[in-house]
Amino acid sequence: MQFTALQIATLIKGKIEGDPEAKVSTVAKIEEATEGALSFIANPKYEEYLYSTNASIIIINDALEVRQAVKPTLIRVKDAYSGFAYLLEKYNEIISRSGKHGIEQPSYVSKTASMGKDVYVGAFTYIGENVIIGDRVRIYPGCYIGDNVVINEDSRIFAGVKIYDGCSLGSRVVIHSGAVIGGDGFGFAPQKDGTYKKIPQIGNVIIEDDVEIGANTTIDRATMGSTCIRKGVKLDNLIQIAHNVDVGENTVIAAQTGISGSTKVGKNCIIGGQVGIVGHIHIADGTRINAQSGLSKSVSIPNTALTGSPAYDYKSSLKSQAIFRNLPELHQRLLKLEDTIAELTALLNQNISVNK
Repeated sequence: MQFTALQIATLIKGKIEGDPEAKVSTVAKIEEATEGALSFIANPKYEEYLYSTNASIIIINDALEVRQAVKPTLIRVKDAYSGFAYLLEKYNEIISRSGKHGIEQPSYVSKTASMGKDVYVGAFTYIGENVIIGDRVRIYPGCYIGDNVVINEDSRIFAGVKIYDGCSLGSRVVIHSGAVIGGDGFGFAPQKDGTYKKIPQIGNVIIEDDVEIGANTTIDRATMGSTCIRKGVKLDNLIQIAHNVDVGENTVIAAQTGISGSTKVGKNCIIGGQVGIVGHIHIADGTRINAQSGLSKSVSIPNTALTGSPAYDYKSSLKSQAIFRNLPELHQRLLKLEDTIAELTALLNQNISVNK
């Protein structure tokens, strides 16, 4: 499928510098692009490739000053990264509309399930009782959709995803392969004889619009009520969200993070990889938590930056790290200071003895 510079510029509202009829049929990183490829520059450190690349069309920022002649056709936009992402999103929509349709066999779809228009269900998929599937939903092979699940329009469920009974997905939700939505929360009551009695998990998971969930991420159903992933949240691969957690709108969480039960994460938070968060705490809007941090108490001040385990203020941590790096030198200075004090004390004692 080919696109011209004029078509691309029209789609992303960009300004063309060069040949409006230049054509591309693939995308590539600017340092690896060949003729017929579309690329972009969002980071100034890649500007040098602008003058040597073989790409046919490049999306650049309005603010980028071109210092010499370039071979590719340029399309200027306010934010090249966002423009390129929007373009890929639209391309995916085109591919999705022209891709597979209908229910592949073998699959099982309950007679009580409600299927919207232009739905695709891949082979070896199970769709249970009273499921509601919205228009243009794509469910790829090998998925399990439990009873009473709702999946709203334009959502994509990739191969091998498991969605347990009673869970609800909004519109334009993307769930990548291997994710499990609605497994039991980790609830066990200790008994006097040292054993543990399972607490039934009778709630569900609610995922709102425009959420993306990475491969092999797990989101547990609530003990009672709902585990909630709010609008616009982006979850990386291999994340564990425990029962009754509430993740606020437009929060992003990187891989291998674990959030314990009943914690409330605010809006627009940024949580790095391998972060551990205890249960039953609140995290204020806009909180940023550095990778491999351990959060053990609530964060009440919005837009706080934290690092370390236990996590504390990011700037204070940098100061502490600077001191820590200088400890060997400080230790030597301390030893010399002790020797000097000892020498001065000895001289002082000698003078006192002579004066006596």
